[in-house]
Amino acid sequence: MKDYHINIFYSQEDDGYIADIPDLESCSAFGATPAAALAELEQAKAAWLEAARSAGKPIPRPRYRPAIYQTPPG
Repeated sequence: MKDYHINIFYSQEDDGYIADIPDLESCSAFGATPAAALAELEQAKAAWLEAARSAGKPIPRPRYRPAIYQTPPG
């Protein structure tokens, strides 16, 4: 199974980096550096998945692909 796509971007408003997983609703984290945001996101992902399993909610399959990776039709 492929893993989930992760976005990491700088937020001027927050003066730091935000990391998120589009396939997992509201799964995001903050860090002073991209590496710190990613490390926090890995913890958030584990907590998100555990909470979904405990609640008996479905775990979404990795589906999100940024436009730069999508193949044009034709």
